[in-house]
Amino acid sequence: MFKTELTKRLKERKAILGIVGMGYVGLPLALRFSEVGYTVKGFDIDANRVALLNRGESYIRHIPQDKLTIALQNGFTATSNYEEANKIDALILCLPTPLNKYREPDLSYVLSSVEALLPFLRKGQILSLESTTYPGTTEEELKPRIEKYGFKLGEDFFLVFSPEREDPTNQNFHTAIIPKVCGGITANCLDVGESLYEQVVSRVVRVSSTRTAEITKLLENIHRAVNIGLMNELKHVAYEMDIDIFEVIHAAATKPFGFVPYYPGPGIGGHCIPVDPFYLTWKAREFGIHTRFIELAGQINSSMPAWVIRRLVAALNKHGKPIQNSKILLLGLAYKVDIDDIRQSPSINLIDLLLKSGAKVDYSDPFVPKFYNYHEKIYDMQSLDLSPENIKQYDALILATCHTPFDYEMIRENAQLIIDTRGKFHEINVDTIIKA
Repeated sequence: MFKTELTKRLKERKAILGIVGMGYVGLPLALRFSEVGYTVKGFDIDANRVALLNRGESYIRHIPQDKLTIALQNGFTATSNYEEANKIDALILCLPTPLNKYREPDLSYVLSSVEALLPFLRKGQILSLESTTYPGTTEEELKPRIEKYGFKLGEDFFLVFSPEREDPTNQNFHTAIIPKVCGGITANCLDVGESLYEQVVSRVVRVSSTRTAEITKLLENIHRAVNIGLMNELKHVAYEMDIDIFEVIHAAATKPFGFVPYYPGPGIGGHCIPVDPFYLTWKAREFGIHTRFIELAGQINSSMPAWVIRRLVAALNKHGKPIQNSKILLLGLAYKVDIDDIRQSPSINLIDLLLKSGAKVDYSDPFVPKFYNYHEKIYDMQSLDLSPENIKQYDALILATCHTPFDYEMIRENAQLIIDTRGKFHEINVDTIIKA
């Protein structure tokens, strides 16, 4: 009875949706459900975010104001009051899953939200977890908590895992056309989960269990992390052999089969690639398995900021300047092109290493105007406007993120020294541009 009624409400788009966590994943998903006609409630513990959303103001750069305006007109509202979960038919958790200081999974955001929701859950609801996590989380952590409240999963309550696949600023792929993997605690749970997501995505990919869905997401990100690690290692080799690794990758990419291009850089950033592989390595230890390949890629990727600084020091020495008291300008604080997200950005590691070396550091990023603190460490920096006069003041520039608004020709003409970590100037062979 509960499955039939809930499925009917979902397919007729009469169900009320609740998205818990209004960040880079939750907000786009809420807007997508609103766009197709659902009444959507956004839950977030940040009162400032809730106020901004209810005023129709976006705090995420790539999400335009007009989408929020339309959503509000369609009935979207935001709240910090979890009691309202009782009115919701489908709850979707889009919460951060970072690593703690011991590089172990931190599920505190997910579990604290579930505990806060539990008193207000009712029969006939579905709960979907989208946060990236280790295989077994949904079954081992969420299932017993829900059953403790007297619910029978697959009969009067439904639980699924369906990992997010957001790629901010990607113009070719967005929520509506990206296939959605979904696994359920029971077959009935999966059926309801499919009914939920098939309304807003092009295709729902059914898998046999929540564990399968959980490890699918980890595989996607580990695949990327390992291949970037390979390219970063090859960059070291190519540098010593006086070979341009970017030229090599571009040439290899002309092969129409069997090769996918990945590119090296100053490290990896964002909430996924630097974090997610370690969720699997942690869980694998429970089974006595040491995931050497994954951990080696992590070591290589995390070593890249230090490698960039060594290239900088060597280049400054050739110009007769020590790193101590040199003026360094970092181009790009965000971890990815044309976004305002600095989570796990290698640029922050570069700043820390430069400051420890005694350099004087500034940064320029059109999408991150201020950089005050990060992980309880105070920086209190502001983005520098790029101009010929400003650029000429610096002993060296480090190109860490290739933002579109940067005037690269102007930068090249006025910089005394450029440390290029992204291959933007890889075709230019002059002493003042160092491929790093």
